[in-house]
Amino acid sequence: MTTTERNTPADEAGGVTERQARRVAEAAREQSWDRPSFAKELFLGRFRLDLIDPWPDDDPARAGDAAEFLARLDAFLRSEVDGALIEREGRIPDEVLQGLAALGAFGMKIDTRYGGLGLSHLHYCRALTLVGSVSPALGALLSAHQSIGVPQPLKLFGTDAQKRAFLPRLAAGEISAFLLTEPDEGSDPARLRTTATPVEGGYRINGIKLWATNGTIASLLVVMARVPDAGITAFVVEADSEGVTVERRNEFLGLRGLENSVTRFHDVFVPDRNVVGGVGKGLKIALTTLNTGRLSLPALCVAAGKWSLAAAREWSAARVQWGQPVGRHEAVAKKLSFIAAGTYGIESMLELSCLLADEERGDIRIEAALAKLYASELAWQIADELVQIRGGRGYETAASLAARGERPLAAEQQLRDLRINRIFEGSTEIMHLLIAREAVDAHLEVAGDIIDPEVGLTGKARAGARAGAFYAKWLPTLAVGKGQTPGGYADFGHLATHLRYVERCSRKLARSTFWAMGRWQGKLERKQAFLARIVDIGAELFAISAACVRARAEAGAHPEVIELADLFSRQARLRADALFAALWENTDSVDNAAARRILAGRYTFLERGIVPPAGTGPWVAPWEPGPSTVPDVRRRIPTSDPGT
Repeated sequence: MTTTERNTPADEAGGVTERQARRVAEAAREQSWDRPSFAKELFLGRFRLDLIDPWPDDDPARAGDAAEFLARLDAFLRSEVDGALIEREGRIPDEVLQGLAALGAFGMKIDTRYGGLGLSHLHYCRALTLVGSVSPALGALLSAHQSIGVPQPLKLFGTDAQKRAFLPRLAAGEISAFLLTEPDEGSDPARLRTTATPVEGGYRINGIKLWATNGTIASLLVVMARVPDAGITAFVVEADSEGVTVERRNEFLGLRGLENSVTRFHDVFVPDRNVVGGVGKGLKIALTTLNTGRLSLPALCVAAGKWSLAAAREWSAARVQWGQPVGRHEAVAKKLSFIAAGTYGIESMLELSCLLADEERGDIRIEAALAKLYASELAWQIADELVQIRGGRGYETAASLAARGERPLAAEQQLRDLRINRIFEGSTEIMHLLIAREAVDAHLEVAGDIIDPEVGLTGKARAGARAGAFYAKWLPTLAVGKGQTPGGYADFGHLATHLRYVERCSRKLARSTFWAMGRWQGKLERKQAFLARIVDIGAELFAISAACVRARAEAGAHPEVIELADLFSRQARLRADALFAALWENTDSVDNAAARRILAGRYTFLERGIVPPAGTGPWVAPWEPGPSTVPDVRRRIPTSDPGT
């Protein structure tokens, strides 16, 4: 969206103004919509059910090979992977990584011509769900390697020579990592300081990267660095290159087996042939890679939902209080219902997004982003409800339960492991803004110049004419629709009422967005709470649509799925109604005013009476280019089992 020319000293921290930061982010966006998008149409008030119904088919030719691989993976996980050991030692054993390599798990998304398995998005995500049910840390490793590491950028943007050079190595079991984040650059790429200086035959990279998943064990890295006068560029870097130092392995609340690094680059030479997609194209590559790469996180959330459902069901049936199983008490029954319905909802969103990606008929950038956002939030709530159902045992560690002779159910670990998904690959707050930007893209195309302070009167006049023509055709379509017809979507039977609701709410959502643009104009981009609700409503509508269409497609084999889709849709509708109400009745303005007073120190008296948080160091660690002064802590995985 367009922003006003207003920069405070805080905006200019680090030498980057707010306007500059927004321009960098906007330039990295995919500007065109060459294929249809169900979710984009939903935000525009057009319920294009034809884009998802009938439920997309899974390619039977690929399904057979995938089923065979999933069976072998299942057997390996059951016999060779000890999730509790990984959690206890904070380390994935070499033997597990070697075994996965032998299975081909590091090449799941790599084409068969390069030694990979060539799985579809659907079967790749099902594999991640299977792995994540045993060890979320192991699922995160495989996800980071293939969804955002070297294989996916090369698949989309690599040259034939790059693919031949690197993909067979990765398919055979070498591990990759993606290095973008820096100590002072998270969701704001304009602050990126790692440089790639042109030299004869290539570039010299200097800088430091933070939170690189797989960074301590990867042999191939995708590194984002700024080329002077050209912009952020993606490079494939050999981790063993001179000047690359893994300075530490980071430790976290959850995912204790995660191999996550701080990595320094000092005069690291990278040849020209290792530039991916062209100089200055790095951010666009990163964002395009994430269009489907984000689907890996919902897959791990589905694993958590299924695991939590099984645990909650068994416990609630076995645990007796007040004369009956606790699951029969309404307070617990509602939690069981939420866990089951939520799991069905997020799995439906994920599988639909995967199938759409496999068909390649539509643009799924919004669908994948919604699936990531929605699944990460709902799975966290599901795990929280499991802990509550388990009571004190939910808060107790699995090891402690086992020591007392009870089943070692790691409910608290689920909660810790899931928390990062609301931050990984775009925090919830950033996802709200990213999706909102895409959702209003059609409006900005025709009316953006009207609210852009940099556009002159002539440009605004032309924009006004375009906007008048667009809205004269579009606004009348938001008045009535199929959702107001009692017999609408009758072929969906019991679920038709939910699809009528989605159609009506889609038009209401579009009207709300239009009213907001008229009310706030260029200031709308600062109404982040409003935009978040708009996006969350869209997510609920997308989820209801996915659940209902999927249920009808599967009802022949499993009639009970109609019950789950109905249950989920009823719960989702209540959430959507509450969000609609909060669009205009909320405390956003007073919250913003209060936050400014809090930042100014007006309420510091409220902090008295405690021992304040410990520590006096900087909030963001400073760093300077130069050689490393600490030992390299990179962990090297043997390429084969020494015992064989």
